[in-house]
Formats: sequence, C-alpha cells, structure tokens
Amino acid sequence: MSESPKKLFLLDGMALIYRAYFAFSKSPRINSKGLNTSAMFGFTNTLLEILNKEKPTHIAVAFDTVAPTARHTEFEAYKAHRDAIPEDLAISIPWVFEIIEGFNIPVLTMDGYEADDIIGTLAKEAERQGFTTYMMTPDKDFGQLVSEHIFMYKPSSFGSGAEILGIPEILKKFEIANVSQVIDILGLWGDAADNIPGIPGVGEKTAKQLIADYGSVENIIANADKLKGKLADKVKEHANLALLSKKLATIITDVPIEFNEEKLRLEPVDKEKLSAVFGELEFRALAKKVLNEEITTETTITESASPKQATLFGDASAVANDNDESNEEAPAGNLQTIDTIPHQYHLADTVEKRKSLIAQLENVKSFCFDTETTNIDANNAELVGLSFAITPHEAWYIPVPANYDEARELVHEFKAVFENKNIGKTGQNIKYDMMMLKWYDVAVQGPLFDTMLAHYLVEPDMRHNMNLLAEVYLNYEPVKIESLIGEKKSEQISMRDVDTSIIKDYAAEDADITLQLQHKLEPELEKHQLKNYSMKWRCL
Repeated sequence: MSESPKKLFLLDGMALIYRAYFAFSKSPRINSKGLNTSAMFGFTNTLLEILNKEKPTHIAVAFDTVAPTARHTEFEAYKAHRDAIPEDLAISIPWVFEIIEGFNIPVLTMDGYEADDIIGTLAKEAERQGFTTYMMTPDKDFGQLVSEHIFMYKPSSFGSGAEILGIPEILKKFEIANVSQVIDILGLWGDAADNIPGIPGVGEKTAKQLIADYGSVENIIANADKLKGKLADKVKEHANLALLSKKLATIITDVPIEFNEEKLRLEPVDKEKLSAVFGELEFRALAKKVLNEEITTETTITESASPKQATLFGDASAVANDNDESNEEAPAGNLQTIDTIPHQYHLADTVEKRKSLIAQLENVKSFCFDTETTNIDANNAELVGLSFAITPHEAWYIPVPANYDEARELVHEFKAVFENKNIGKTGQNIKYDMMMLKWYDVAVQGPLFDTMLAHYLVEPDMRHNMNLLAEVYLNYEPVKIESLIGEKKSEQISMRDVDTSIIKDYAAEDADITLQLQHKLEPELEKHQLKNYSMKWRCL
C-alpha cells in the first residue's frame, strides 16, 4: 500500500489573528466577563476549517518576534507607520497561543526573521522533500513563492469558500509571466500594509504595464529614457527606492531554521488543555464540536454570532447559538427605506463644496462621520470616501481619490475639525474609522460616542450591527452593501469601482442612520444610569 501524500499547512499566525479580529469589527464577540473573544473564535474556526476539510498530515503556525529584522535595518520606516495594536487584540494573542498549544500544533519563530521568511524557507524545503505545501495567509506577497507544489490558501470569507492560488491564478491576478515578478510589481507599486514605498505615483495598473513591457524593476530603470513624460522622471528620480522596495518585498527562503518532519506532523488535540481554554473563553458550541463535551459557564454572549459573521469562518449552521437571538425585537414588516423617507444627501466633490461643509462642521458641538474603505481590516484598507451628518436626514459624501498622496491631501482638509478637542465625534465602531484616518495622518480627538458600544451597554445580549439597530430603533432598513458590489462573492467588485452617485446615498445614509441611533441610545444610557460608565468606552 502506497504512503498517503504529505500535505503541509503553514499558517501566517498574526495575519490570521488580525483577520479574525477585524472580521467582527462591526459587532465584536464579548463574553460574560467582558472579554472580546473575536480573534480567538475566528482563529479557532479558521483552524478547524483546514483540519476538517483539508486534512493536512503536517502543520505549523509561524509568528514574528519583536526583534528587528534586516528589513528594519535597511529601511527604518519599514512597518513603522502601523498603529499600536488595539488593546483587546493584544489581550487576545496569548489566548490564541493557548488554543494552538491545545491543538498540539508547533509555533515557529526566529529572531531577525519574519513569519513570511520562515514560511517561505519551510515551504521550499518541504517541496524538496516531496510535500505539497499550502501557505495559509491573506497577504498577496506570498504569491512570489507559489510553485507546482506550493500554493497560497486564502481562508473562506462570507460563504465563498477557501481560495487556493497556484501558478495560473497568481499569473492572472498580477498579469505577469512568472511568479517571481510579484516582487517586481511590489517594488513599483509598493505595499501600504508594510510601508514599502514603491515609486511614488505608480499604482497597480501602471506597475503591471511596466512589468509587461520590461520584465523587471532593473530593466525598467535601464530603459527609463524610453518612458514618456512624468513617468520617466519618476522612475529616474526614485530608481533606488524601487530597488529597495523590491528587496523589502522579497521573502527570504534560507532562514537557518530546522525542517523537522516529525515535529510538524499533525497530532491529536490535548483535550484537557483545550477544554480548559474553551471553558475560560466560554466557547460551549466549539467544545461540543471539537471535544464532544459540555462546558458549564455563566450566561455567555460569545457564541451568538450573526449568520454573516459565522459564514466568514465556514458554515453558519455549524456554529451553535449559545444565546437564542430570535428574541431580538426587530419590527415585523413595513420598514421604512431610503425611498420612503425624505432626506437630503449631498455629494461634496469639489473644493468649494468641501469648504462649505467644513465651515458647518467647525460650528457644531458634535458631528457623525463614517469611512468607506476597500477592506474590513483597517491595516490593509484604503479610503474610498468620507461621510458626515450633523442633523437627522441630511448628510454629505466626499469621494477620496485612489492615489495615496492625493487622498491624504484631501483628508487633511478635514484635519482641523477631526482633531478639534472641543467638537464631539460619533460613529458606529468608531475605532475602525479612527484607525483608518491614522493611515492618513489624522488623529481624531474630542468627546467620542460609539453607537455600537452604547448599544452593548444597553442590550449586551443582542447583536450590535447598524442594520439591526436601524430596524429595532428606527423601523428602518438601510441600503445593503450587496446592492452596490453584487450578491455573489466571486463576482463582487471593489467599493472603489462603484459609481460615486451610487456610493453617495449608501455612505451618506450610514452617517445619517448612525446619528439617529445616537439620539435614540443616549437617553437609554441615561435611563439605565450608564452615561458615566459609557464615557470609559468613549475614550477609546
């Protein structure tokens, strides 16, 4: 009988933890002790997805360490612009390590190298030793490592199923002739997530065309005189930056780390360890699913995920509801919509219109704002637009250009009002919007009101997403994002590609509805004597 194929899964630990945490950013999972368990729950379900569906024979999780790497030495600004990790996410990391330990999966780290380098080195060595390897990560730079026996594995998202990328998929995605050219694309285009600069002003489209024409960063530089106009000037002026960016984007594949096949072999879970961790986190459904045992805990909120959240990590039906959410009092039928309620939603798409809006924002005690972005993860997202509301049923939408420098310049028109400590700001999960603006060098200040957190204080056992709150408190059904980007995941477009006239109503409505929810929830906080307690949450 022939030996079964050797199948190795290498997980990018922090990327998956961030992904899990921000997947629940609009409605975090909080247990009865007040612990945000979003990252732990999402990571566990992602892990179960591959263990149950892919059945690896070998597995490991790689992490960075705090020690600087050669990339930091060569380029001081490498990853330097990243915000401090959110406090509740930082608290989650040791718990994730406990979960990994409970599953008897090795954790791989090495000072001086990133998780990417460890995964790259082991993937190449595994290939030499007859393995098929899957690099489990959402990060696009891993495309450079793909080969006949090495694949990228992007976890399932909103019911779409996992995405496995081999050579054909990478070539198509980046419009290149060889997977090694991924680093040339990144050398030109840069990578905002890692603060790899690329050539200023060269975006994805231009980078792909240049590589199609010249094959590599080095050859583009050598032929700079053949380029036209400003592009030629940019390439000549920033040639060294492009070469440095390419080097920063290159994953190291000769890390001095041992490839020990036996230590990577998948082992049975440590039931005692995992039972203790699940008990502390109040993961009753997961304990039943993984360990086939009941966990007795206090009343929990943790595993009452919305169907949309559950599908991010697999089949929603597989996630038991520890709290029956059928008792949530959503109105029955006859909901108002954007088509039935009079409103004024303005498009502020010129300097003059933005100045007029800013003048109004400067003279109010507080305003509501929201960001439209390309990703639910603030660390991997770009701004598409901003929306503001001052009074109910009136709001403004400001489109933001794709070019970072131009976007930053536009956002900075609003910098003074965002950073005015005397003007209050309201948002739904406002921490996400604040993190987005930090990428554009704007630090939101002043009294903060978060409708999501306010509702958690008033109704901790309910879900807290804006659409549900709008139905419950306003008898209103907001515009669904699927009506903009498409229902079918595989055919969805980016918010960047949606017509501005369509985004305007959707985004302005978000700000308007959030403001109306504040007006409903503030009296509830007063009634339940939670106003002072809520201030602790508002200091984010």
